[in-house]
Amino acid sequence: MKHLPDWLKTIVFLAIATLCSLLFHLITNNTTNIAIVYMLSIVLITKYTEGYRYGIIGSVVGVIGVNYFFTFPYLELDFTRTGYPITFLGMLAISLITSTTVVNLQAHQRLNADAEKEKMRANLLRAISHDLRTPLTGMIGASATYIEMKDNLTEEEKDELILHIHEDSNWLLHMVENLLSVTRIHDNNTTVTKVSEPVEEVVSEAVMRLKKRYPGARILVKTPEEFLMVPMDATLIEQVMINLLENAYKYSKSKKPIELTVTTESNFVRFSIMDYGVGINKDMIYNFFDGYTVTRNSSSDSTRGMGIGLSICKTIIMAHGGVIEAGNHSNGACFTFTLPLE
Repeated sequence: MKHLPDWLKTIVFLAIATLCSLLFHLITNNTTNIAIVYMLSIVLITKYTEGYRYGIIGSVVGVIGVNYFFTFPYLELDFTRTGYPITFLGMLAISLITSTTVVNLQAHQRLNADAEKEKMRANLLRAISHDLRTPLTGMIGASATYIEMKDNLTEEEKDELILHIHEDSNWLLHMVENLLSVTRIHDNNTTVTKVSEPVEEVVSEAVMRLKKRYPGARILVKTPEEFLMVPMDATLIEQVMINLLENAYKYSKSKKPIELTVTTESNFVRFSIMDYGVGINKDMIYNFFDGYTVTRNSSSDSTRGMGIGLSICKTIIMAHGGVIEAGNHSNGACFTFTLPLE
C-alpha cells in the first residue's frame, strides 16, 4: 500500500467503502450506518496520503456516493434532502481534523528522524577523530624513528617498527571498509535496499572474512536447521558481524571460542555473539554503540578503539529496522541484533 500513489490509494479506499456499504445494504436493507463506513475510509485516506487534498476529495466523493447509491431515489443525485448539508459538513470536518493531526504527526516524525541522523553523524565524527588520529600518530612515530635512527637500530628493532606500521595500516584499511559500508546508506534516507538473502551464507562469509584477518580466531556457529531467507543488505550485515566478532576476539581476553547464534522469533531473526572473557563495564553498556566508546574497560589496549565500527553497527541495524544491544552474561559479554522478517 505504501508504494501506491496517493490518488490510487484514495480510489482504493473509496471503492472498498462503496462495496462494503453495498454489501451491508443488501444484507440489512438499512442505510443508517453507511455514512460511518465512508467516514472510516476518509480517516484511512488522510492517514495514508500526504497533506489535506485527498482527504477533502474523499469527503466530497463520499457524500456524493452516499447520496447517489444509498439514498432514495437510488442512482440519482438529490442535494435538497433534509440533513444533507449537515452530513456533508460533518464528513468534511472529520477529514480536515484528521488530516491536520496526521500531517502534524508526520512532520514530528520527520524532525525526530532528522535529529537521529544528526546524532549519528556527530557520533561518527567523534569516533573518527580518535580512531584515525591514534594509528596515524603511531605510523608517523615509527617511521620517523626508523628514518632518523636506522643506523643505530638492530634488525629486531627495525622489524618491530615495520610490524607496528603494518598493523596500523591494516587498522586504517579496516576503518576505511567501515566508512565505505556506511556510505551505502543514502544520505537522504535512513533505510537501505533490502534483498532476501540466505542467512547461513551471510554468516559463513562474515566468519571467513574475519578468519582471514585473524587466523587464530575460533568461532562456533549455530544457525537454524531450516533454510532461512531474511531481507537485508548482505554486505552491510556482514560488516556488522565482522565488527562484533572482532570486538569479542580482541577485547574478551579469552582463549575460549566465540559463539555466533542465529535464532528465529515471531517476526524477526536474532543474531547473538557471545564471548567468555572480561565482559563489558556496566557504565559503558548504555552508550556502547554511540561512537565514542573506546574499549571495554580502562585496562584494555586503548590504541585500538572500536568507536567507528560500533557506531556503524548501530547505524546499519537501525537502517534495517532492527535493534542492537550489548550486555553481559554470567561468563562474558553478549552482543545481539535483530532483523525484521518483513
